[in-house]
Amino acid sequence: MKQPSTEQIVIRQETPADYRAVFDLVSRAFGNAEHADGDEPYLVGRLRKSGAVIEELSLVAEVDGQIAGHILFTEVRAGDTVQLALAPLSVLPVRQNRGIGSLLVNAGHERGKRLGYDYSIVLGNPGYYSRFGYFPAGQIGLKAPFPVPDGCFMVHPLQGKTPVISAIVEYANAFFQKDAC
Repeated sequence: MKQPSTEQIVIRQETPADYRAVFDLVSRAFGNAEHADGDEPYLVGRLRKSGAVIEELSLVAEVDGQIAGHILFTEVRAGDTVQLALAPLSVLPVRQNRGIGSLLVNAGHERGKRLGYDYSIVLGNPGYYSRFGYFPAGQIGLKAPFPVPDGCFMVHPLQGKTPVISAIVEYANAFFQKDAC
């Protein structure tokens, strides 16, 4: 029988003092990931420097005082609207499959909803993200600005409604750069 966890998980806003730990976390989380290219920790840094990061939506999960997870949301344009992009979501490999990613996604969605955004957009595993209410973005007319596998470009309605937005999503330029920061 599985023993109940005594770990204390705290979700909070990232601070500059967390940047080094988050870099290490993202590096480790994506180190052996199937679709990773090694750029993920640098992407986080580029997004911070670009001003695309929404500070209230850069969250960390602490387990017993140690950073074990991180999620980042940035603004994207979709037609004449501004929406959110979730990227990346990272959890230390030794802490995966314990609900930390789910806590981060749900906390980010709740904050995004309070801030008034209609949608969160993600490029990711449909088997994972569909549990949070993500569905193919094409159903509301959204298209990725780059080739993606069917079903992996998804959207989640934060306000509980699904207005159609026929547009190609415009990401921050930092997503398309590959230089280290």
